[in-house]
Amino acid sequence: FAGFSQFCIRSLRLCRQIVARGLLDVLREFSDNENDFISVMETVARMSEDGEPTVRAELMEQVPNIAMFLHESRPNFPAAFSRYLVPIVVRYLTDPNNQVRKTSQAALLVLLEQGLLSKADMETKVCPVLLELTEPSSDDDYKIEAVAIMCKVVTMLSKDTVEHLLLPRFCDLCSDARLFQVRKVCAANFGEFCSIVGQEATEKLLMPKFFDLCSDSLWGIRKACAECFMMVSNSTSPEVRRAKLSPLFISLISDQSRWVRQAAFQSLGRFISTFANPSSTGLHFTEDGALLEVPRCTLDRYEHLTQIYCHYDCSLNSLNCPDLRGCRTDRTVVHTPPNQDGRATPSPEHVVSADSEEMNNFDDNHSSLPGENHSGFSSRVSDSSTNNTKNTKDTEHCDENFNSFHYWRSPLPDISGELEILSSQKPSDVAEDEEEKEEPQNNCLQPHMDDPDVQAQVQVLSAALKAAQLDSPTDGTKTQEEQQPENVGDSPSVESKPMEDQSESDDSPSEEEQTLETLSPLESNPNVIPQQLLDQYLSMTDPARAQTVDTEIAKHCAFSLPGVALTLGRQNWHCLKDTYETLASDVQWKVRRTLAFSIHELAVILGDQLTAADLVPIFNGFLKDLDEVRIGVLKHLYDFLKLLHADKRREYLYQLQEFMVTDNSRNWRFRYELAEQLILIIELYSHYDVYDYLRQIALTLCSDKVSEVRWISYKLVVEILQKLYTCGSDDLGLNFINELTVRFCHCPKWVGRQAFAFICQVLEEDCMPMDQFSQHLLPSLLSLSSDPVANVRVLVAKALRQSIMEKAYFKEPGCAYSEELEETVMALQSDKDRDVRFFASMDPNKSLMDTAPLI
Repeated sequence: FAGFSQFCIRSLRLCRQIVARGLLDVLREFSDNENDFISVMETVARMSEDGEPTVRAELMEQVPNIAMFLHESRPNFPAAFSRYLVPIVVRYLTDPNNQVRKTSQAALLVLLEQGLLSKADMETKVCPVLLELTEPSSDDDYKIEAVAIMCKVVTMLSKDTVEHLLLPRFCDLCSDARLFQVRKVCAANFGEFCSIVGQEATEKLLMPKFFDLCSDSLWGIRKACAECFMMVSNSTSPEVRRAKLSPLFISLISDQSRWVRQAAFQSLGRFISTFANPSSTGLHFTEDGALLEVPRCTLDRYEHLTQIYCHYDCSLNSLNCPDLRGCRTDRTVVHTPPNQDGRATPSPEHVVSADSEEMNNFDDNHSSLPGENHSGFSSRVSDSSTNNTKNTKDTEHCDENFNSFHYWRSPLPDISGELEILSSQKPSDVAEDEEEKEEPQNNCLQPHMDDPDVQAQVQVLSAALKAAQLDSPTDGTKTQEEQQPENVGDSPSVESKPMEDQSESDDSPSEEEQTLETLSPLESNPNVIPQQLLDQYLSMTDPARAQTVDTEIAKHCAFSLPGVALTLGRQNWHCLKDTYETLASDVQWKVRRTLAFSIHELAVILGDQLTAADLVPIFNGFLKDLDEVRIGVLKHLYDFLKLLHADKRREYLYQLQEFMVTDNSRNWRFRYELAEQLILIIELYSHYDVYDYLRQIALTLCSDKVSEVRWISYKLVVEILQKLYTCGSDDLGLNFINELTVRFCHCPKWVGRQAFAFICQVLEEDCMPMDQFSQHLLPSLLSLSSDPVANVRVLVAKALRQSIMEKAYFKEPGCAYSEELEETVMALQSDKDRDVRFFASMDPNKSLMDTAPLI
């Protein structure tokens, strides 16, 4: 060992390089003896001081491998690693040779990724060196490299370490006025720092620096800020995101540099997605990334508060809406995603009752006069209050403070102030005002004033209004609509309106409907995202953008569209519908391919109604597109079909056969993906549909030229058999078995006979009754034990020994087939082919090699 130590120090440079390269093997030889191990580690420490840069670089390349070996084999690894290797890595960070520094930086990152560096070593040895190298007086090259390594290291450190040691220095480096390379590195890694230190430190310390970087004079720094904008936004509060980051992002989108605008538009959709709120969208992501609906009960309180505070004006405007039913539905859709039955209502599903159906029938057959809208509104309020009173007990489990009257609409305004003003007026003035208001309608309304039913409805309405006034919040600003309920006691019911006037009112749009048509896209719900961001996103499909910003801007728009749709919610889908249709018909197949890969996620966001209306036609277009686009639809075919109604889903049974035809017949992965999807799709259809449509596709795939396609198709056949027998259709199952026997067991090609053996092997006991298997499949399988092709007998031996004989049915003492099985296996154990003998003799509990290459 002494000679080895001298050889490491005094030999030629090339020899020392070879020794450094073989240090790991030397450690394996001497690691059993503690003294020898310490001697080798001290030799490594001396070699680290070698004057030749190539030797030091070679040594540093071996440090991560040596560290992993010590971590696995040495009980005292932390002490040895911290004593001998960490000082070498830290010292090489300041090595004068550039190659040695780069190698040490790479080694440091590897050690951090593997979790081999302790927190104490990072805080006491590594971080002080990085802080020293980033001092204002440090050398420029060292400083730039140290900033880069510090930004990479930060993602592997704890929040406390970053916040106390590195964050103050990072803030100083963001304002480095001398080296733009330093500011550029800081801008590129700004998002990582924000995500590590959290919201409070980001808004207090990092946001001012981010604003400075976004307005830097160099376009490369502004471009780096645009690229990390989403990560910064995720680390801020909604208020800061809306008030500060949105205007800042708009300035980047309109930047004078094309490269900055290009990066900003690429990040626009991702930035918009940070505004998403599960309480408003009704959707959330699970731990495995699946998008699911938020449980209905958790949203009831949010919707109730939203109705009271966010749409207070809607309750006032609804007093003048001729079609109250449609108006209320439109308002509700803004905040409430449709239920599975397609109705947009904020109530739980169990609240729907016979009383609510009567109320809907009443709305369908009656409407109010333009001058007496408050009368129709009153009838609705009275019915709603009656129905909700009956269902109050059913909804108490969602919220003990739940108000059944307010649940259906926003509270009515307090009109006590107006009553006092009107009471102070002269009776003659009030009478004149009433005459002017009711003069056009007295002729048709007066005959109904004495109707007892009308009087009873008026009494119920008055009681409901008084109850509403006790619970409703007061508002200092009163409008003319708030005064209308005052005269409700003198108003007739909606039944007094002639049929001619009803048809006239239904055909002509109301004043509010005409106003809504002219509103900006998000004006119906302005608190989702800033309108400027949405306008910029919608403009990404403009052909002029492709010329002035980026030729692939439409692809970036398509890529981020599901995130934008999730943020806006299904109630604002009308804002994106035209954009989505434009992208779906884009001339670039890459744009359509991007949409095809995400259409199933968009269907979850939009719900079944909007999916059937707006996505199904586009989905059908993708089915007839290029293979590059069709593969996106095919990969998530099950995910999309399961969201459709059964009748709509059944229409695609006729189109599944079209996936067998591809532009390139050698594209076998397309058929492989089809088989995988069909395995999942089986559960969506009845056993009759599976037998009539999917069976033929499965049999065709089982005869494919590519073995991988055949391998997955045999599993598809087994799933079809299980579906038939699980649903109790033994006759269809028997027909399918006979077809398999004729097609495969008696196939003139050995590949088909081998496929029959494999199908019998993978059949589980729950796939079909074992007595049916013994009667219809087992005799044909046993006949293949004497097949002239060895590859067929191999699969038969494996199926019998590893699968069939291990089933409980064949282990019973009275089994009629056990003796025949034993004789067949013994015959296979003496087969002339050694592979057949091997599988026939192997222990069933022993893991086997994969026989997929044999098929």
